[in-house]
Amino acid sequence: MDSELCMDKQLIKKLESEPIEASAPCRIDMGGTLDISTFSYPMRYLAPCTFNIALGLRTRVRLLPYSKGRIKISSRGFKDAQFAADAAPFDHPMGLMFATGAYFNAHGIHIDIDSQSPPRSALGGSSVAAVALVAAFSKLLNLDKAEARLNRRSIALTAFQIEQSVAGVPCGIQDHLAAAYGGVNIWHWRPDSKQSVFRRQCAVRKASHKKLERHLLVAYCGHPHVSKDINGMWVRQFLSGRCRDLWAEIILCTRRFAAALITGDYRQAADLMNRETAIRRTLTPDVLDNVGEKLVNLARQNNCGARFTGAGGGGCLWALGKIENIDRLRPMWEKTLSAREEARLLDVKIDHRGLVVE
Repeated sequence: MDSELCMDKQLIKKLESEPIEASAPCRIDMGGTLDISTFSYPMRYLAPCTFNIALGLRTRVRLLPYSKGRIKISSRGFKDAQFAADAAPFDHPMGLMFATGAYFNAHGIHIDIDSQSPPRSALGGSSVAAVALVAAFSKLLNLDKAEARLNRRSIALTAFQIEQSVAGVPCGIQDHLAAAYGGVNIWHWRPDSKQSVFRRQCAVRKASHKKLERHLLVAYCGHPHVSKDINGMWVRQFLSGRCRDLWAEIILCTRRFAAALITGDYRQAADLMNRETAIRRTLTPDVLDNVGEKLVNLARQNNCGARFTGAGGGGCLWALGKIENIDRLRPMWEKTLSAREEARLLDVKIDHRGLVVE
Protein backbone atom coordinates (compact mmCIF):
# COMPACT_ATOMS: atom_id res chain seq x y z
CA MET A 1 0.00 0.00 0.00
CA ASP A 2 1.38 3.41 -1.01
CA SER A 3 2.36 5.51 2.00
CA GLU A 4 3.48 8.69 0.24
CA LEU A 5 1.04 11.51 0.94
CA CYS A 6 1.68 15.05 -0.25
CA MET A 7 -0.67 17.59 1.29
CA ASP A 8 -0.61 20.13 -1.53
CA LYS A 9 -3.03 23.05 -1.88
CA GLN A 10 -5.18 21.22 -4.41
CA LEU A 11 -5.68 18.32 -2.02
CA ILE A 12 -6.54 20.61 0.88
CA LYS A 13 -9.03 22.46 -1.31
CA LYS A 14 -10.58 19.13 -2.29
CA LEU A 15 -11.08 18.23 1.40
CA GLU A 16 -12.69 21.61 2.08
CA SER A 17 -15.46 20.88 -0.38
CA GLU A 18 -15.54 17.08 -0.12
CA PRO A 19 -14.42 15.70 3.26
CA ILE A 20 -13.57 12.01 3.03
CA GLU A 21 -15.49 9.70 5.34
CA ALA A 22 -15.12 6.01 6.17
CA SER A 23 -16.91 3.85 8.71
CA ALA A 24 -16.70 0.30 10.04
CA PRO A 25 -18.44 -1.90 12.64
CA CYS A 26 -17.27 -3.13 16.04
CA ARG A 27 -17.61 -6.76 17.16
CA ILE A 28 -18.45 -9.30 19.86
CA ASP A 29 -16.31 -12.41 19.96
CA MET A 30 -15.48 -15.88 21.18
CA GLY A 31 -11.94 -17.25 21.11
CA GLY A 32 -10.23 -13.88 21.24
CA THR A 33 -6.49 -13.82 22.06
CA LEU A 34 -6.04 -16.81 19.75
CA ASP A 35 -5.60 -14.25 16.96
CA ILE A 36 -2.36 -13.13 18.62
CA SER A 37 0.61 -14.85 16.96
CA THR A 38 2.12 -15.60 20.38
CA PHE A 39 -0.65 -18.19 20.72
CA SER A 40 -1.57 -19.14 17.15
CA TYR A 41 1.94 -20.04 16.00
CA PRO A 42 3.02 -22.45 18.77
CA MET A 43 -0.47 -23.99 18.87
CA ARG A 44 -0.88 -24.26 15.11
CA TYR A 45 -1.34 -28.03 15.35
CA LEU A 46 -4.65 -27.45 17.20
CA ALA A 47 -6.05 -25.31 14.35
CA PRO A 48 -6.91 -22.21 16.43
CA CYS A 49 -9.73 -19.94 15.29
CA THR A 50 -11.70 -16.95 16.51
CA PHE A 51 -15.41 -16.35 16.07
CA ASN A 52 -16.88 -12.86 15.89
CA ILE A 53 -20.04 -10.99 14.99
CA ALA A 54 -19.87 -7.48 13.53
CA LEU A 55 -22.34 -5.12 15.20
CA GLY A 56 -24.13 -2.15 13.67
CA LEU A 57 -22.46 0.18 16.18
CA ARG A 58 -20.22 1.88 13.67
CA THR A 59 -17.20 4.12 14.05
CA ARG A 60 -17.04 6.95 11.52
CA VAL A 61 -13.82 8.76 10.58
CA ARG A 62 -13.75 12.02 8.61
CA LEU A 63 -10.71 13.73 7.10
CA LEU A 64 -10.89 17.52 7.17
CA PRO A 65 -8.34 20.23 6.34
CA TYR A 66 -6.34 21.74 9.21
CA SER A 67 -3.40 24.04 9.92
CA LYS A 68 -0.34 23.52 7.77
CA GLY A 69 2.20 21.14 9.29
CA ARG A 70 -0.09 20.03 12.11
CA ILE A 71 -2.43 17.15 12.82
CA LYS A 72 -5.51 17.22 15.04
CA ILE A 73 -7.68 14.39 16.34
CA SER A 74 -11.16 14.73 17.83
CA SER A 75 -12.96 11.72 19.30
CA ARG A 76 -15.95 11.39 21.60
CA GLY A 77 -14.81 10.35 25.07
CA PHE A 78 -11.34 11.86 24.63
CA LYS A 79 -9.95 15.37 24.86
CA ASP A 80 -9.09 16.93 21.49
CA ALA A 81 -5.39 16.67 20.69
CA GLN A 82 -3.20 18.46 18.17
CA PHE A 83 0.53 18.34 17.51
CA ALA A 84 3.11 19.17 14.92
CA ALA A 85 2.69 16.32 12.45
CA ASP A 86 6.31 15.19 12.79
CA ALA A 87 6.18 15.16 16.61
CA ALA A 88 2.83 13.54 17.38
CA PRO A 89 3.20 11.04 20.26
CA PHE A 90 2.35 7.40 19.65
CA ASP A 91 1.99 6.69 23.39
CA HIS A 92 -0.89 9.16 23.63
CA PRO A 93 -4.44 7.81 24.36
CA MET A 94 -5.04 8.37 20.63
CA GLY A 95 -1.52 7.35 19.67
CA LEU A 96 -2.73 4.70 17.23
CA MET A 97 -4.51 7.39 15.22
CA PHE A 98 -1.40 9.58 15.22
CA ALA A 99 0.70 6.57 14.16
CA THR A 100 -1.72 5.86 11.32
CA GLY A 101 -1.45 9.48 10.20
CA ALA A 102 2.34 9.22 10.35
CA TYR A 103 2.27 6.09 8.18
CA PHE A 104 0.65 8.18 5.45
CA ASN A 105 2.89 11.21 6.16
CA ALA A 106 -0.26 13.20 6.89
CA HIS A 107 -0.10 16.84 7.89
CA GLY A 108 -2.54 19.71 7.67
CA ILE A 109 -5.25 17.18 8.57
CA HIS A 110 -8.03 17.08 11.17
CA ILE A 111 -9.16 13.52 11.93
CA ASP A 112 -12.68 13.55 13.37
CA ILE A 113 -13.81 10.26 14.95
CA ASP A 114 -17.37 9.50 16.01
CA SER A 115 -18.18 6.10 17.49
CA GLN A 116 -21.63 4.72 18.22
CA SER A 117 -20.18 2.28 20.76
CA PRO A 118 -19.27 3.40 24.31
CA PRO A 119 -15.64 4.51 24.78
CA ARG A 120 -13.30 1.69 25.87
CA SER A 121 -16.12 -0.84 25.74
CA ALA A 122 -13.94 -3.81 24.66
CA LEU A 123 -15.75 -3.96 21.32
CA GLY A 124 -12.54 -3.32 19.37
CA GLY A 125 -13.22 0.39 18.88
CA SER A 126 -9.65 1.65 18.49
CA SER A 127 -8.85 -1.01 15.90
CA VAL A 128 -12.10 -0.23 14.09
CA ALA A 129 -11.14 3.45 13.95
CA ALA A 130 -7.71 2.48 12.60
CA VAL A 131 -9.28 0.42 9.81
CA ALA A 132 -11.61 3.28 8.87
CA LEU A 133 -8.72 5.76 8.99
CA VAL A 134 -6.49 3.63 6.76
CA ALA A 135 -9.38 3.37 4.30
CA ALA A 136 -9.98 7.14 4.38
CA PHE A 137 -6.31 7.94 3.75
CA SER A 138 -6.19 5.31 1.00
CA LYS A 139 -9.14 7.02 -0.68
CA LEU A 140 -7.39 10.38 -0.34
CA LEU A 141 -4.25 9.02 -1.99
CA ASN A 142 -6.24 7.61 -4.89
CA LEU A 143 -8.66 10.47 -5.51
CA ASP A 144 -7.80 10.80 -9.17
CA LYS A 145 -6.76 7.23 -9.96
CA ALA A 146 -9.12 5.02 -11.91
CA GLU A 147 -7.77 1.89 -10.21
CA ALA A 148 -8.77 3.07 -6.74
CA ARG A 149 -10.98 0.46 -5.08
CA LEU A 150 -11.67 -0.98 -1.66
CA ASN A 151 -9.24 -3.77 -0.73
CA ARG A 152 -10.56 -5.04 2.60
CA ARG A 153 -7.74 -7.50 3.20
CA SER A 154 -4.98 -4.98 2.52
CA ILE A 155 -6.65 -2.29 4.63
CA ALA A 156 -7.21 -4.65 7.58
CA LEU A 157 -3.63 -5.94 7.49
CA THR A 158 -2.18 -2.43 7.21
CA ALA A 159 -4.21 -1.19 10.20
CA PHE A 160 -3.19 -4.27 12.20
CA GLN A 161 0.50 -3.87 11.39
CA ILE A 162 0.47 -0.19 12.36
CA GLU A 163 -1.26 -1.00 15.65
CA GLN A 164 1.14 -3.83 16.42
CA SER A 165 4.11 -1.56 15.76
CA VAL A 166 3.16 0.99 18.43
CA ALA A 167 1.03 -0.92 20.96
CA GLY A 168 3.92 -2.09 23.12
CA VAL A 169 2.19 -5.47 23.60
CA PRO A 170 1.32 -8.34 21.23
CA CYS A 171 -1.79 -7.57 19.19
CA GLY A 172 -4.44 -9.67 17.50
CA ILE A 173 -6.09 -9.06 14.15
CA GLN A 174 -9.71 -10.17 14.70
CA ASP A 175 -10.97 -6.64 15.42
CA HIS A 176 -9.56 -5.33 12.14
CA LEU A 177 -11.03 -8.20 10.15
CA ALA A 178 -14.52 -7.84 11.64
CA ALA A 179 -14.35 -4.11 10.88
CA ALA A 180 -13.27 -4.67 7.29
CA TYR A 181 -15.55 -7.56 6.33
CA GLY A 182 -18.58 -7.31 8.64
CA GLY A 183 -20.92 -10.26 9.09
CA VAL A 184 -20.69 -13.39 11.25
CA ASN A 185 -17.40 -15.19 10.68
CA ILE A 186 -14.97 -17.79 11.89
CA TRP A 187 -11.38 -16.70 11.35
CA HIS A 188 -8.96 -19.59 10.99
CA TRP A 189 -5.38 -18.57 11.83
CA ARG A 190 -2.83 -19.91 9.37
CA PRO A 191 0.76 -19.21 10.47
CA ASP A 192 2.26 -20.40 7.22
CA SER A 193 4.46 -18.18 5.05
CA LYS A 194 3.05 -19.84 1.92
CA GLN A 195 -0.55 -18.95 2.77
CA SER A 196 -2.61 -15.98 3.90
CA VAL A 197 -2.40 -15.37 7.65
CA PHE A 198 -6.12 -16.06 7.93
CA ARG A 199 -8.95 -17.91 6.27
CA ARG A 200 -12.44 -16.49 6.52
CA GLN A 201 -15.38 -18.83 6.98
CA CYS A 202 -18.86 -17.32 6.94
CA ALA A 203 -20.74 -18.83 9.90
CA VAL A 204 -24.17 -17.24 9.33
CA ARG A 205 -25.25 -15.75 6.04
CA LYS A 206 -26.89 -12.34 5.71
CA ALA A 207 -30.37 -13.83 5.17
CA SER A 208 -30.22 -15.38 8.67
CA HIS A 209 -28.83 -12.37 10.56
CA LYS A 210 -32.25 -11.19 11.77
CA LYS A 211 -32.97 -14.63 13.18
CA LEU A 212 -29.61 -14.77 14.99
CA GLU A 213 -30.18 -11.32 16.52
CA ARG A 214 -33.10 -12.75 18.53
CA HIS A 215 -30.68 -15.16 20.20
CA LEU A 216 -28.33 -12.38 21.41
CA LEU A 217 -27.93 -9.79 24.16
CA VAL A 218 -25.07 -7.29 24.46
CA ALA A 219 -24.53 -5.33 27.67
CA TYR A 220 -22.24 -2.41 28.45
CA CYS A 221 -21.26 -2.67 32.10
CA GLY A 222 -20.59 1.05 32.51
CA HIS A 223 -16.96 0.44 33.45
CA PRO A 224 -14.28 1.09 30.80
CA HIS A 225 -12.00 -1.85 30.12
CA VAL A 226 -8.20 -2.00 30.20
CA SER A 227 -7.14 -4.94 28.03
CA LYS A 228 -3.38 -4.33 28.08
CA ASP A 229 -2.91 -5.69 31.62
CA ILE A 230 -5.08 -8.78 31.11
CA ASN A 231 -3.65 -9.61 27.70
CA GLY A 232 -0.19 -9.03 29.14
CA MET A 233 -0.82 -11.52 31.94
CA TRP A 234 -2.07 -14.13 29.48
CA VAL A 235 0.96 -13.65 27.27
CA ARG A 236 3.40 -13.89 30.20
CA GLN A 237 1.69 -17.04 31.49
CA PHE A 238 1.81 -18.64 28.06
CA LEU A 239 5.44 -17.73 27.38
CA SER A 240 6.52 -19.15 30.74
CA GLY A 241 4.93 -22.50 29.93
CA ARG A 242 2.08 -22.17 32.41
CA CYS A 243 -1.56 -22.97 31.65
CA ARG A 244 -1.00 -24.16 28.10
CA ASP A 245 -3.43 -27.02 28.65
CA LEU A 246 -6.11 -24.42 29.38
CA TRP A 247 -5.35 -22.57 26.16
CA ALA A 248 -5.63 -25.84 24.28
CA GLU A 249 -9.08 -26.28 25.82
CA ILE A 250 -10.03 -22.71 24.85
CA ILE A 251 -9.17 -23.57 21.24
CA LEU A 252 -11.31 -26.69 21.42
CA CYS A 253 -14.21 -24.78 23.02
CA THR A 254 -14.08 -22.14 20.29
CA ARG A 255 -14.08 -24.65 17.47
CA ARG A 256 -16.96 -26.61 19.00
CA PHE A 257 -18.86 -23.40 19.72
CA ALA A 258 -18.60 -22.32 16.08
CA ALA A 259 -19.78 -25.73 14.89
CA ALA A 260 -22.75 -25.64 17.29
CA LEU A 261 -23.77 -22.16 16.17
CA ILE A 262 -23.65 -23.13 12.51
CA THR A 263 -26.06 -26.00 13.17
CA GLY A 264 -28.35 -23.86 15.37
CA ASP A 265 -27.59 -25.83 18.56
CA TYR A 266 -27.84 -22.82 20.89
CA ARG A 267 -27.85 -24.86 24.10
CA GLN A 268 -24.57 -26.53 23.19
CA ALA A 269 -23.10 -23.20 22.06
CA ALA A 270 -24.15 -21.60 25.37
CA ASP A 271 -22.52 -24.38 27.39
CA LEU A 272 -19.27 -23.96 25.46
CA MET A 273 -19.35 -20.18 25.96
CA ASN A 274 -19.71 -20.67 29.69
CA ARG A 275 -16.88 -23.19 29.80
CA GLU A 276 -14.58 -20.83 27.91
CA THR A 277 -15.46 -17.97 30.25
CA ALA A 278 -14.80 -20.20 33.26
CA ILE A 279 -11.37 -21.12 31.91
CA ARG A 280 -10.47 -17.47 31.41
CA ARG A 281 -11.59 -16.66 34.94
CA THR A 282 -9.24 -19.37 36.16
CA LEU A 283 -6.41 -17.71 34.23
CA THR A 284 -7.31 -14.19 35.44
CA PRO A 285 -10.02 -13.95 38.14
CA ASP A 286 -10.40 -10.17 37.67
CA VAL A 287 -11.41 -10.53 34.02
CA LEU A 288 -14.96 -9.80 35.24
CA ASP A 289 -15.99 -6.99 37.59
CA ASN A 290 -18.85 -7.40 40.07
CA VAL A 291 -21.53 -6.42 37.55
CA GLY A 292 -20.04 -8.79 34.99
CA GLU A 293 -20.10 -11.63 37.52
CA LYS A 294 -23.79 -11.03 38.19
CA LEU A 295 -24.61 -11.00 34.48
CA VAL A 296 -22.69 -14.23 33.86
CA ASN A 297 -24.39 -15.96 36.78
CA LEU A 298 -27.84 -14.88 35.58
CA ALA A 299 -27.09 -16.16 32.09
CA ARG A 300 -26.01 -19.56 33.39
CA GLN A 301 -29.11 -19.81 35.59
CA ASN A 302 -31.27 -19.23 32.51
CA ASN A 303 -29.50 -21.72 30.23
CA CYS A 304 -27.72 -19.00 28.25
CA GLY A 305 -24.05 -18.54 27.57
CA ALA A 306 -22.26 -15.34 28.56
CA ARG A 307 -18.83 -14.04 27.70
CA PHE A 308 -16.94 -10.79 28.08
CA THR A 309 -15.86 -9.15 24.83
CA GLY A 310 -12.21 -8.78 23.91
CA ALA A 311 -9.89 -9.28 26.87
CA GLY A 312 -12.49 -8.31 29.45
CA GLY A 313 -11.57 -6.25 32.49
CA GLY A 314 -14.68 -4.09 32.10
CA GLY A 315 -16.51 -3.01 28.98
CA CYS A 316 -19.11 -5.34 27.46
CA LEU A 317 -20.55 -8.81 27.86
CA TRP A 318 -22.72 -10.71 25.45
CA ALA A 319 -25.15 -13.58 25.88
CA LEU A 320 -26.36 -16.29 23.53
CA GLY A 321 -29.20 -18.76 23.95
CA LYS A 322 -32.51 -20.05 22.75
CA ILE A 323 -34.97 -17.23 22.07
CA GLU A 324 -37.20 -18.05 25.05
CA ASN A 325 -34.18 -18.10 27.38
CA ILE A 326 -32.83 -14.81 26.03
CA ASP A 327 -36.28 -13.21 26.40
CA ARG A 328 -36.37 -14.34 30.03
CA LEU A 329 -32.81 -13.13 30.67
CA ARG A 330 -33.27 -9.66 29.13
CA PRO A 331 -35.23 -7.99 32.00
CA MET A 332 -32.88 -9.58 34.54
CA TRP A 333 -29.85 -8.07 32.84
CA GLU A 334 -31.64 -4.73 32.52
CA LYS A 335 -32.35 -4.68 36.26
CA THR A 336 -28.75 -5.55 37.12
CA LEU A 337 -27.37 -2.89 34.77
CA SER A 338 -29.70 -0.20 36.14
CA ALA A 339 -27.69 -0.17 39.38
CA ARG A 340 -24.63 1.33 37.64
CA GLU A 341 -24.46 4.68 35.89
CA GLU A 342 -24.18 4.45 32.09
CA ALA A 343 -24.53 0.64 32.13
CA ARG A 344 -27.16 -0.57 29.68
CA LEU A 345 -28.15 -3.08 27.05
CA LEU A 346 -26.89 -2.15 23.59
CA ASP A 347 -28.88 -2.46 20.40
CA VAL A 348 -28.08 -5.76 18.71
CA LYS A 349 -28.03 -5.38 14.94
CA ILE A 350 -25.62 -7.49 12.93
CA ASP A 351 -23.64 -5.44 10.43
CA HIS A 352 -23.21 -7.10 7.04
CA ARG A 353 -21.59 -4.15 5.26
CA GLY A 354 -18.23 -4.01 6.97
CA LEU A 355 -15.99 -1.17 5.85
CA VAL A 356 -17.69 1.62 3.90
CA VAL A 357 -15.87 4.57 2.28
CA GLU A 358 -17.76 7.64 1.08
